[in-house]
Amino acid sequence: MTTIKPLPELLINQIAAGEVVERPASALKEVLENSVDAGAKKITVQLQQGGVKQIRVMDDGIGIAKDELLLALTRHSTSKISTLEDLHRITSLGFRGEALASIAAVARLTLASRQTEQDHGWQLHVDGKSVSQPEPSPLTRGTTLDINDLYFNIPARRKFLKSEATEFAHCDEVFKRIALAQAGIEFVLQHNGKIRRQLRAGHSAQRIQSILGEEFGQTAAMVDEQSADIRLYGMVALPAYARSSRDTQYFFVNNRFVSDKLISHALREAYRDVLHLDRHPAFVLFLEIDPESVDVNVHPTKTEVRFRESRALHQFIFHAINKTLAAPHREMETNQSGQVTPSLPNYPRRETASPNIVAQPTSFYGTLFGRETNPYPTSQTNTATGLPNTRINPSSMMEEKQDSHPLGFALGQLHGIYILAQNARGLIVVDMHAAHERIMYEKLKVALDQQIMPMQPLLIPVTFHADSQEITLVEENQATLDQLGFEIAALSPTALAVRAVPATLQDADIVQLTHDILSEIREYGGSQILTAKRNEILATMACHGAIRANRTLTIEEMNALLREMEITDRADQCNHGRPTWFETSLADLDKLFMRGK
Repeated sequence: MTTIKPLPELLINQIAAGEVVERPASALKEVLENSVDAGAKKITVQLQQGGVKQIRVMDDGIGIAKDELLLALTRHSTSKISTLEDLHRITSLGFRGEALASIAAVARLTLASRQTEQDHGWQLHVDGKSVSQPEPSPLTRGTTLDINDLYFNIPARRKFLKSEATEFAHCDEVFKRIALAQAGIEFVLQHNGKIRRQLRAGHSAQRIQSILGEEFGQTAAMVDEQSADIRLYGMVALPAYARSSRDTQYFFVNNRFVSDKLISHALREAYRDVLHLDRHPAFVLFLEIDPESVDVNVHPTKTEVRFRESRALHQFIFHAINKTLAAPHREMETNQSGQVTPSLPNYPRRETASPNIVAQPTSFYGTLFGRETNPYPTSQTNTATGLPNTRINPSSMMEEKQDSHPLGFALGQLHGIYILAQNARGLIVVDMHAAHERIMYEKLKVALDQQIMPMQPLLIPVTFHADSQEITLVEENQATLDQLGFEIAALSPTALAVRAVPATLQDADIVQLTHDILSEIREYGGSQILTAKRNEILATMACHGAIRANRTLTIEEMNALLREMEITDRADQCNHGRPTWFETSLADLDKLFMRGK
C-alpha cells in the first residue's frame, strides 16, 4: 500500500530546476533578469567552459540585506510581487521567486551582496544540501553570484549538455536578448578569460547596431507606431536583406523577450507580399503595452505570453510593419550622434484610375505608364550631327530636382536589363523588369481591391485552342474573370476568344497570360483567387505585363519608370522579394578608382 507524503525540499527544488535551469544559458537568464530588476547600471558576466564550469554575474544594483540572503535562496521568496493584483500587473522581469533556489539545488553557489547603507558586504555558500551562514565579504556594492559545476550532483542530467562552444552560443544569445532590451545598462561578457562583448550604455538604436552590426542598422527601416496605450518601435530589415534563418528575430513585450505565435503570424503576414521564397525577416521590435493587458505568468521560462485583446494586437502589429515596408524609396541619413538611420521622404500618392474602359494607347510610353504626356521632355538637337539627342543632361536636372527625385535621372541602359541613373549621391542601378513588375502589381492590387479594374477591349479578339477543362473554367468563373479585368468567351468546345484584358496588360502575351490565369483558378478556385490567393494571381498578371529584358527604352521612358518607383508602395523590392535597385555613392566609386591617393 502506497502512502502520500511530502517531498524533501531539495528534491522539490531539483524538480523545479528541471523546468527553470535547462542548461547554463537558462541559469544565466534568470540571474541577469534579477540584476536588471535590481536597478543595475553595469552588469559583468564571466563564463568558464560555456557556463558549465562557472557562471559569475556581477552587478552594481541595490543589493540584498544580510538577513535576506538565506531567504533569497528559498523557493517562492521574492521582493517583486506580494498580492494577486501585483501578479496581474507585472512590471519586473522576474517574479516567481524560484530561480535562485532551483539553481542552488543543482550547482555549487556563492551569493555575495552589499547594500549602500551597509558597512561591508555579506556572502553565503550553498553546496548541495549544505548552506552556510552569512559571513563578511569585501564586495564594494551590488550583488555577485557565482554558479559553479552545474549539475555536479545530477550526473545523468549533465550528460545531456552539449559541447562547450554550443553551450556558450546559447549563453551569448541570452546575453544579447537581455542587452538589446536594456540599452541604458552597460554590459560586459567574458568567456574563458577573454572579453567577447563590451556594450556601453546608450540609446536603443545604438545598442541594436552594436549587437547585430552596422550592416543591419544601415539596411533596416525604423518603426515607431502608437495607438491608444500600445506602442511598437524598433528596426526591421528591408526585404532585400532578409535572412536564410530566423536567427535575427527579437521581439520584446515591455522589455521582456517573448516567442509568441500571434506576433510571429502578424509579422509573417506583413512580410508575405515582399519576402523572397524561403527567406526570413530580421527585426528587433519593442512592444509597450499596459501590463494588465498581457499575462506573462504562462510558462516557467517566461518567454510565452497571452494577450487580452489578441486580435486587435495582431492587426496593430501587422499594419505597423506593413506601413513601414510599403513606404517608397528610403534614404539613409546620419543624425547628430553619427548614427545612420533611414528616413522616409514624403511623395505625392498616385490617384486611382477610374473604372471605365480605357482607349488604346498610342505609344509604348503610354502603354507602360498609363499616360501619354512625358513629364520630362528632354530630346534636344545635336548641333554637330543634326540628329535628336537621346541623352539628357541629368546634372542640370538634378540641380533643380535632386530633393524631390532621390532615384535621380536616367543615363542609359546596360545590356537591356538595367537602367543606369545619376542622383545627387552617385550611381543608381535599377533592374527594370523587377521594378516595373512591382509597379504593375501594386496598381493591380489597388484596382482589384476598389473594384475598378480598367479593361482594354482588343481591336481583334485573340482566339486559341483550349482544352475542355479551360472551357469549363471560363464558363463557371465569368464573375471572377470580369473582376480581374478579362472578357473571355468560349467559341466552341475547343476554342476560346479573349475580347478584353486589364488595360495594363494589353501588350502581354495574351494566350500565355490566359492559360496561366486559368491554371491559377483551377488550382485555387474562383473564390480563393479573389481572397486568400489574390496576391498570387495578381503577381502572375504583373509578371506578364512588366517590361521584358532586352526591351530598349528611351530616356523618357526610363525616367518615367524611376518616377513611378518613387511613388509606388514597396518599390524597393520586386514581387518575389528581390531588390529592384542599388545605389553606389561617389565616395565608393572614388575608392574603386583610387582617386585622391
